Amino acid sequence: MPHFTVVPVKDRGQTGYDSLEGINWVDHRDGGQTDHQDTVSSDGHANHKEDSPFLNSDETTNKKNDFYDRNLALFEEELDIRPKVSSLLSRLVSYTNITQGAKEHEEEESAETSRRKTPKSPNMGTLMGVYLPCLQNIFGVILFLRLTWIVGVAGIMQSLLIVLMCCSCTMLTAISMSAIATNGVVPAGGAYFMISRSLGPEFGGAVGLCFYLGTTFASAMYILGAVEIFLKYLVPQAAIFHAADHHGADSAVLNNMRVYGSICLSLMAVVVFVGVKYVNKLASLFLACVIISIVSIYAGAIKSVSHPPEFPICMLGNRTLVRDRFDVCAKTVTTGNVTAASQLWDMFCLPGNMSSAQCDDYFLHNNVTEIQGIPGLASGIFRDNMWGDYLQKGEILEKEGLASVDSHSTMENFGMYVSADIATSFMLLVGIFFPSATGIMAGSNRSGDLRDAQKSIPIGTILAITTTTIVYISSVILFGACIEGVVLRDKFGDAVRNNLVVGTLSWPSPWVIVIGSFFSTVGAGLQSLTGAPRLLQAIAKDNIIPFLRVFGHGKTNGEPTWALLLTGFIAELGILIASLDMVAPILSMFFLMCYLFVNLACAVQTLLRTPNWRPRFRYYHWALSFLGMSMCLALMFVSSWYYAIVAMGIAGMIYKYIEFQGAEKEWGDGIRGLSLSAARYALLRLEVGPPHTKNWRPQLLVLSKLDEDLHVKYPRLLTFASQLKAGKGLTIVGSVIQGNFLESYGELQAAEQTIKNMMDIERVKGFCQVVVASKVREGIVHLIQSCGLGGMKHNTVVMGWPYGWRQSEDPRAWKTFINTVRCTTAAHLALMVPKNVSFYPSNHERFTDGSIDVWWIVHDGGMLMLLPFLLKQHKVWRKCRMRIFTVAQMDDNSIQMKKDLATFLYQLRIEAEVEVVEMHDSDISAYTYERTLMMEQRSQMLRQMRLSTAERQREAQLVKDRHSLVRMGSLYSDEEEESVETPPPEKIQMTWTKERCEAEKRNRNNAPENFRELMSLKPDQSNVRRMHTAVKLNEVIVNRSHDARLVLLNMPGPPRDADGDENYMEFLEVLTEGLERVLLVRGGGREVITIYS
Repeated sequence: MPHFTVVPVKDRGQTGYDSLEGINWVDHRDGGQTDHQDTVSSDGHANHKEDSPFLNSDETTNKKNDFYDRNLALFEEELDIRPKVSSLLSRLVSYTNITQGAKEHEEEESAETSRRKTPKSPNMGTLMGVYLPCLQNIFGVILFLRLTWIVGVAGIMQSLLIVLMCCSCTMLTAISMSAIATNGVVPAGGAYFMISRSLGPEFGGAVGLCFYLGTTFASAMYILGAVEIFLKYLVPQAAIFHAADHHGADSAVLNNMRVYGSICLSLMAVVVFVGVKYVNKLASLFLACVIISIVSIYAGAIKSVSHPPEFPICMLGNRTLVRDRFDVCAKTVTTGNVTAASQLWDMFCLPGNMSSAQCDDYFLHNNVTEIQGIPGLASGIFRDNMWGDYLQKGEILEKEGLASVDSHSTMENFGMYVSADIATSFMLLVGIFFPSATGIMAGSNRSGDLRDAQKSIPIGTILAITTTTIVYISSVILFGACIEGVVLRDKFGDAVRNNLVVGTLSWPSPWVIVIGSFFSTVGAGLQSLTGAPRLLQAIAKDNIIPFLRVFGHGKTNGEPTWALLLTGFIAELGILIASLDMVAPILSMFFLMCYLFVNLACAVQTLLRTPNWRPRFRYYHWALSFLGMSMCLALMFVSSWYYAIVAMGIAGMIYKYIEFQGAEKEWGDGIRGLSLSAARYALLRLEVGPPHTKNWRPQLLVLSKLDEDLHVKYPRLLTFASQLKAGKGLTIVGSVIQGNFLESYGELQAAEQTIKNMMDIERVKGFCQVVVASKVREGIVHLIQSCGLGGMKHNTVVMGWPYGWRQSEDPRAWKTFINTVRCTTAAHLALMVPKNVSFYPSNHERFTDGSIDVWWIVHDGGMLMLLPFLLKQHKVWRKCRMRIFTVAQMDDNSIQMKKDLATFLYQLRIEAEVEVVEMHDSDISAYTYERTLMMEQRSQMLRQMRLSTAERQREAQLVKDRHSLVRMGSLYSDEEEESVETPPPEKIQMTWTKERCEAEKRNRNNAPENFRELMSLKPDQSNVRRMHTAVKLNEVIVNRSHDARLVLLNMPGPPRDADGDENYMEFLEVLTEGLERVLLVRGGGREVITIYS
């Protein structure tokens, strides 16, 4: 056996072998870098440079020897677009993601920066980067201000149901969000970025704005909560407006909320504008306030087992009294041996002697008792609070089980009782509670700061939701087990001397909850005012919504100044509502809309199984996403069906606005994949068979001609197609470029772009297909055979008339046309040839009168009936009337034909005037004979003028040189000789022998004889008959339809013998002479219209 020795190849210097076989070493290492653009170019050698699919990075290695690695010599010519793996990995490692608006990011982007700064590596873990921020955003004002009220009104069981519904919705959304967030790098932008890149710019912009509005209204809700705590529990005497009686109490409270809310919003906006970094630094303090407040609630609940706090409630009968209106909970006060009326007595009775005083009936017949407001965990109050007690607005809070005598009570004393300020229902409570479950996007918004975002986001978010769910469920149970029912239903703590209800349970003091909840709501409001403008700035910078472009600008350090102003204005609208219970359902709608589309994005990506869908988070399923989506939709309509409709309407309008006016973005979104799957499914269904006659409509292949500059030569051909289609069905605009595909690829792309632009101008909704072929005729045949896909193939070909074919010495101009006619007939396709297409109307013109005349000479599937009907659907032709002419021979009954035709049109449901034209047999006129003779003489003359083989070879090189500059061939003429399949030699040596000279002399002597033969030529009788038919029909058509807006005419088929092709062109010219607009129509061999329904 032979032995092999493997030795390493050393990286030697340049040696002699580098020049072997013509390989020269060229050093480009000092050259500039190549700009990466969003276009595809060709360098003329079929090396097509595309966008690099990898991360773009301006930094390159100092050695710059990517192109000259000896070990990669096989790939050295493509290393500029396909980099080495080491280069790619180095760029990926140095990739960093910095939050938009950061000053460091602006400095890195600045052109003045001479060297690239080393980015600070993200080092935040799951706890600090995801878990705690999510806790801070989820816990909020609702827990402290409304959860006790929800438990009292809905009862423990229904409150648990509300908590489970909302938290289950957010948990399912977090699972979907975790799958999306771990499917690659998620830059700043959070939910907006995930949805827009998963569902496309339309959904992304719509849901992004909904998320922005939700965050903005959340800031208004937090500010209203802070003002409520300030005015109700911290400094009640700071109120500006006071009620004269109990009727004006609500309006006074709302006005106070509006004034202080506006002041608070202004101060917060100034803080955000001046320094965002201070808001971020205070976030830990605000979170500490929340945690301390929650811990104090648990501590108070545990302490209430043995030592419940003292918060007595004064009851009159079974009605709850407002405790701060009087001092002693009794009708009389005994001082020494003297019994005097108490303050409570004075409230219900007129001044006077106690025995004869006029008092309220209910006050007289019921006793005043005092019960414990916080019985404690061991009191057994849990059973009484199990079920709900929904109240109407103004209904007094009553305790079941207390003795009460029903008596009439005057309205003057209504202010002494604790009553419901709004009508309550299960649906309302769901809308109010849901904002306390939001805030799950905080982790994904910080993905750029996380050490391992794909690990931290799912774990931190799901743990945070689990923690908050446990806190909410335990709080519901503790509140129901420790606090009296009437106190729970007392929203503002009027029965416990204006104390915050949840504060009465806390330990060591109610002030812990009051102060802690105040700072936490202020902090949450600042966080919302900080995040919302940045979200709007991210949407504006994507440039998908044109009118938001101004909000993408800001201060020099990137702070979104204009976006902050808009956010403040919208938040002010929420503050003017002035009711926390009215604002909460509004932001619930917007957040639910956002969560719905997060679930939809995950479900779509999972079901489509796109190759790029490879999330590291594995515990997801499309069924869970659909369940979360269904729950979001259900919660929207459960909480407030009219708000849900408004929110969906806003999102729908934004979607349609982006679709029509927004910038084109290709983000590889799932909706494109969904469209592809739907198209594939529909195409497979269409493959079953051809469409039924009732469903047949012209699916057009428009053969468009391009000039030397690759511009569409006859744009009115596209105009006619758009008017015929009116946006329905399939339209393919095809063209042929003559040449070599490898050399003409750049021209092909330029031609496609030109045609697409013209299609947009002419409002043609369809596709573009350009092919490169060695002959134009072959390219047209390729288009006719291969355009379309499956059942979505063309059934009609539209082509222009070959103008100037008579004047052209090149016969291929009309031969290509006739060959196309024959190909469409062989493929059983319909054919339409608009003649004088330049005179056809544009889409901006309107015909207010006139007619579309149909000359129905032979039945060809009903195309002549269907086309005018389709044209009349367009606004250009709508007011034209339709006239149908048919030709009767001598042996036909013209009267009966007219009746039958009218009946046929009636059954077709087509309104048209009917006329039958009688054509009598007549002798062939001298004009017809002379016209035929001239036609045949011209054909004979052209045949005799053919060049000899040697002369054609001599001129072939000249022809090639002349046309090499313009490789774009005419659509109806080939630029190379058909009979000479091989290219001519570069140089032909002509040797003139004696025999050759004698032959040339004989050819010159025979020229007069050939001319005499031409003059004595007699026309063929079949050509005379055809010319006679063309002349007679033309006379009749011009006589009846000379003023018609459009004339539709059966197109006769080409002759079976190719020798008569030129005569066929002459017949068509004679048939259409004297008509301004003619549409020659040839059916595809099948019925396209039916009388049946």
